Amino acid sequence: MPDMRFAPPNPLRIADRASGLNAPSVRSYNERLVLSLLLQNESTTRLEIGQKTGLSAQTISVIVRSLEQESLVAKGEAQRGRMGPPTIPMILNPEGAFSVGVSFGTRGADVVVIDFVGNIRFHKAHRYEDIEGEHDTPLKAPIDEAIRSVDHAMRGRIAGIGLAVPDESLVGPGIRKTLGHDLADAQAGLEIALGLPVFMQNDVTAAAGGESLFGVARQLSDFVFFYLGSRLQCRLVLNHQIHNGSVAPDAVGGLLDLADAMKRPNSPSNDEAAMSAWRARCRDRIVDSVSALLGFVGVQSLVLSTNAPAGTADPLLREITAALSHMTVLPGKISTAPKAWGAASLPYHSRFMVQ
Repeated sequence: MPDMRFAPPNPLRIADRASGLNAPSVRSYNERLVLSLLLQNESTTRLEIGQKTGLSAQTISVIVRSLEQESLVAKGEAQRGRMGPPTIPMILNPEGAFSVGVSFGTRGADVVVIDFVGNIRFHKAHRYEDIEGEHDTPLKAPIDEAIRSVDHAMRGRIAGIGLAVPDESLVGPGIRKTLGHDLADAQAGLEIALGLPVFMQNDVTAAAGGESLFGVARQLSDFVFFYLGSRLQCRLVLNHQIHNGSVAPDAVGGLLDLADAMKRPNSPSNDEAAMSAWRARCRDRIVDSVSALLGFVGVQSLVLSTNAPAGTADPLLREITAALSHMTVLPGKISTAPKAWGAASLPYHSRFMVQ
């Protein structure tokens, strides 16, 4: 599947479509600039907005008033300092916008809806055989179901749909039947069928973008990102730009197979020795990759995102932290469909943020 009209990948913070939303509409660069700051920070005062943007206090007041009227932002709790009146920060209104994200796994697709602060409001996993019946747009029904989870009065606030698509080498028959062989046709067909803009991105890049916008990497401009699913994949983020990492997609493998085996009674994979050996392979591959990267860049933080259960992920994270004691090692924020969550962040990256 060729790359085309993907969002981001480089840089993360782009606005690749100039058209505004029906509601809420974002009309100016300065409005997008203020929203970018709020998306990157849980709260921001008007004084901080002025310091970071160079906008005058009067201009900021006009922008904030407009965004408040459109219910995109709201006033946070007053912060009392040592002197003077309390400072009232601005925060995003969680229901100011919504977004749909879809990711494609080995056996099926995950569909999520997130609000304007990245909370998952809806999630459903679909088997490919259950969504292949619609000949023209197989994804329309699952996405329609997700859209219906948003209150009817708020559906005009859906910013768009993000699709997280695997690398060409990892695309299986289920994904082929669902998306077809031409991403441009799939994207255009969904936009026509649903009446919403559709954004596409590599799934691991999308997951990294989700962590940068809403997750543990929100305040990090540079970090190395690992996604551990059925395979181990890597992205390097420098100055908020995502670059392909150095780990081969099939370097470790086997997480899904291992997780499935662990669910079966009397499985050899329930043996702690097997689990320990698997963790050692994952840990060593990650450590080797980071060591190679540190020969060229001075990254201090590592984010490990995975859909593995906590009982599998937590011991691995502890081993990586011990092996990379000179780095800050962080677990990804979301373990429920992290690629779909990242996909849902794509419309926000492209429609609300500036470079």
